[in-house]
Amino acid sequence: MHYRRILLKVSGEALAGGKGFGIDEATLTSFVAPIKAAHDSGVQVGLVIGGGNIFRGISAASMVDRVSADYMGMLATVINALAFKGALVSQGVECRVMSAIPIASTAEPITSERAIRHLEKGRVVVFAGGTGSPFFTTDTTAALRALEIRADVLIKATKVNGIYDKDPMRHGDALFFPELDFDTVLTLNLGVMDAAAISLCREHNLEVRVINIFERNSLARLLEGEEIGSVVRSRRDN
Repeated sequence: MHYRRILLKVSGEALAGGKGFGIDEATLTSFVAPIKAAHDSGVQVGLVIGGGNIFRGISAASMVDRVSADYMGMLATVINALAFKGALVSQGVECRVMSAIPIASTAEPITSERAIRHLEKGRVVVFAGGTGSPFFTTDTTAALRALEIRADVLIKATKVNGIYDKDPMRHGDALFFPELDFDTVLTLNLGVMDAAAISLCREHNLEVRVINIFERNSLARLLEGEEIGSVVRSRRDN
């Protein structure tokens, strides 16, 4: 395998499938299959899942204060994490949920040492509860957890096959970027991940890959070293 340990970021909205809300069972199953295949091949897998299919803190900030809204969003990620755990376990994959928000009955507290130990023992680790603090997105959480577990790469699983200058599902003339450096992503405001997440990855030279998780064998092909999707990495000086 091209990567030994990965952090996979999954959109919460994607879990809703065509329903637009909640968790679509068929969509969840389609996510679990490539994760199980990666795990079975010996790759250590950490997961961060958004909560937008259940609750979006920023959108709800007009109803309650932003801090409360963000905590509600973090709790939504716990629901998704438990759903992923159940789906993985049903496929014979040992899994642990670790949460930045203390929920002793369903999740372990997050420590990098314990998370790495789980990974080394062949368990998928699902990180829930965001960063545990408001004002941070699950993109930033993914970057943070990837660094904490010393992942070789942060993989963002999306519905499109990489990074474009605008939404390719709406614009037929959207420009595809196979490779970018972190500074260009920030300068062009491409929306791959939020600026805090990109800055963290840039500072620690953590490679970011963006792939279409629904494309057949896309994750397996990437892990085997095939250049698919888009990559964001530090600038290469000529």
